[in-house]
Amino acid sequence: MTSTPYEPTFAELAETAKTIGAALIGRDDKVAVAESSTGGLISAALLSVAGASAFYLGGSVIYTGRARGLLFDRAELPPDTRGATEPYAQRLALGAQAKLRSEWGLAETGATGPSGNPYGDPPGHSWVAVARPDRSTATRLVATADDDRTANMFRFTAAALDLLLTELR
Repeated sequence: MTSTPYEPTFAELAETAKTIGAALIGRDDKVAVAESSTGGLISAALLSVAGASAFYLGGSVIYTGRARGLLFDRAELPPDTRGATEPYAQRLALGAQAKLRSEWGLAETGATGPSGNPYGDPPGHSWVAVARPDRSTATRLVATADDDRTANMFRFTAAALDLLLTELR
């Protein structure tokens, strides 16, 4: 199933993060991150910006059900909630925003590959979400049709950063 769609470089992710940082600083706002299959790459891109502490509060990689259970109260996530869905991405973004008391929350949840996830989603499937200061959310589905794990991590990160940048504009 491997294909050859565009794969962003870390330098490109960092450039987007720099623009995000400037926008957040200009608003005197902060962001908190909750990510899954990107494994910390969203946070790494944001933290690559000099002076990131002026806009980045913190983040978490929520990779398993156990981690989800430790970071979220049962009331915050309905019992039937599963990863790699739009509602779960929204909950992660809102949860990061609330837990770290930030104006913005950014989240990602998906299946990078080379196989799908335990829920039946194919590799290259991800939902990204942004929680806005008014606690409303914006989401985007990413479907790469590719089973390249690393490439998907970069693509999902690019999608998350692009969604946040779009919401900041």
